[in-house]
Amino acid sequence: MGSGGLELPPGDDGHQGNSADVPPGAVSLARPMSAGAIGPELDWDTDAWHEVRTRAQRAGRAYIWLNLVEQRLRAVVAAVLRPVYEPVHGDEWVVAAAGPAGQEWVQRAVAVREVSRRKGYLLDPADDNVLSFLTLPQLRELMVQHWPCFEPYVDERRDVELALDELEVTRNVVSRNRALSEAVLNQAERASARLLEVLGAGGDVPSTRRLPVDAVEDLVGDRYADVVAVHSDRVRLLRQFPAEDLFGGARRVDALGIGLNLLVQNFSGRRLLRLAESGGRVRLLFLNPASSAIKRRERELGIKRGELSRAVEMNILHMRRVRSRLRDPGAFEIQVFDETPRFTAYLVDGDGADGIAVVQSYLRRTRGMEAPVLVLRNGRSGGKVVKSDQLDEGGLFPTYREEFELMWADSRPVS
Repeated sequence: MGSGGLELPPGDDGHQGNSADVPPGAVSLARPMSAGAIGPELDWDTDAWHEVRTRAQRAGRAYIWLNLVEQRLRAVVAAVLRPVYEPVHGDEWVVAAAGPAGQEWVQRAVAVREVSRRKGYLLDPADDNVLSFLTLPQLRELMVQHWPCFEPYVDERRDVELALDELEVTRNVVSRNRALSEAVLNQAERASARLLEVLGAGGDVPSTRRLPVDAVEDLVGDRYADVVAVHSDRVRLLRQFPAEDLFGGARRVDALGIGLNLLVQNFSGRRLLRLAESGGRVRLLFLNPASSAIKRRERELGIKRGELSRAVEMNILHMRRVRSRLRDPGAFEIQVFDETPRFTAYLVDGDGADGIAVVQSYLRRTRGMEAPVLVLRNGRSGGKVVKSDQLDEGGLFPTYREEFELMWADSRPVS
């Protein structure tokens, strides 16, 4: 007899749920399935796990951008509207600013705040206010309703609204844990960066004009010292980071390597000439094309004798022609070294606290075009949002800069 007063049939084969011997009103119990029958249905293969990780990575990047935008917009709304409403309405200034049109959503925010208080969800006293519980669309509504108050601080209302429109798609996808395509993620990152710049949070750090600071870089950058990008070869580097973005607008370029093809073959001599004439400085350090080290490198790569030597010599001659057109040749120095080349490095504004470096190690059987590439940002530790006290404050950038200076001091000038 079951707990509900119904008679349960026995579990033997002669008394199945559809048997005519079952008394009227009896309830049939389904037999439990074996573990082996469930396992294959619950298991994920490699492709499924790859898809899940991809979704999580994209959603995580998008969430960081959305979080930064929401916090920045909340700070802007507070800075502009609080002085207007707080003197009259006190702590209820957000409710007053929402007005009759926003009563529904602002009261919902008030209710969520009270529940969070009771359940102990408010971990930071600074978040114990109604403004902290408004969503991105609600913050936007406050800004739009009071646009005359924001107009002196924000140039274009249309830019703000367009960026927020683009972010709304991403916000809905992330909040519901749905699949986020790479195209939508890229659009969200561009819109977020543009909105932060419009709201006065973009900053004017020199290196960000060449290599924009990424939200994820700021938050988890301590895990990777000052490495901000890694590319499997130089082709992929130039696809994401063209030579014009790297060297354009620089005030100083220091380069060390065998033939310096990244600079010589991808950045025009006219641009280098303008860089030097505008007060910049260029120092190029090539491997001596007549040295025994270059012959060893040719053997390592399995190329014809003299092939690499001639290529380096042509690059040096091209740079000499550029230098000859300068009124002050001292701004454009060329030298050669005879040691075994260990790496190639391009230091842009390397003497400052905000330089960029592109570094490649020389591999025995791999041409420079095919070697892995590291992109470094100097002085990044000063601008990190999160900084670990347990990690060394130094990075890789000073190491390569010091190595360049040592090799420059031991090298010989090219007349």
